[in-house]
Amino acid sequence: MQLGEHRFAAGPVTLALQYRALMADQGVCLQVAGQIDGRERELLRFDCFVERPHYHYDPEGRNERWELDTTTCGHPLRWALTQLRTRLPAMLHKAGYAALAQQLDLAALAQRLPEVEAAAWQLARREHRTVIHNRGEVVIEAGNIRFGLEFRQLRNDRGVAIHVLGDVAGQEIELLAFDCFEVGPHYHYGPRNQDIRIYWDTAVVPDPLRWTLDQFKAGKLRAMLTRAGYPTHAALLDEELVVAKVTQEVEPRALALRAAHAA
Repeated sequence: MQLGEHRFAAGPVTLALQYRALMADQGVCLQVAGQIDGRERELLRFDCFVERPHYHYDPEGRNERWELDTTTCGHPLRWALTQLRTRLPAMLHKAGYAALAQQLDLAALAQRLPEVEAAAWQLARREHRTVIHNRGEVVIEAGNIRFGLEFRQLRNDRGVAIHVLGDVAGQEIELLAFDCFEVGPHYHYGPRNQDIRIYWDTAVVPDPLRWTLDQFKAGKLRAMLTRAGYPTHAALLDEELVVAKVTQEVEPRALALRAAHAA
């Protein structure tokens, strides 16, 4: 993978930073590179993602990947920076670059790491992707959450959108969003905090709107709220009320909204 544009030379290695915003994950990418056989090569990569943080030994070669357990390691970016301070020679050796590991100037590395750390946290704050949607034209209360319905018309796509809303610190926040579009249907976990986007495969899910309504009626909303980063809303969810509200109000109004905009 191409090195990030934020680069810090530290003796025989270069530390590079970039922000990777994928559809289903995002976070700071911290790369360790060095000159191998006359060219710059990525030796280690730490993908400090929100959902699936992990790191790679020799990404351009054997690409050995290890997952991170944030329950035990804490914030993945903090963990990665700690490994650079304390374990870099051993990790380079394991990646297959023992000769380069022996050439490391640990004093030069220690001098650059505060700059790297400050730039990494700034990048994490500045580039973190979120999205803000409208709350919907029709809002239906369902206990500690509410459903917002609208028909979204974009430049190159259109369809019914269902917003799952809740109050956080006295402010209404979009917890989940389901864009049941005609061309690129997808849904969001935590649009305002982590914005994990999942696209439907319409060969498997030909009607994303009905699929969404079925998830609500099948009791999947609690687990989805937890994954979105709102465990308190999940714990206080009145599932019987949700099913009743979806069946009696959300479903008929969402289907009527789609029918009213049928091509």
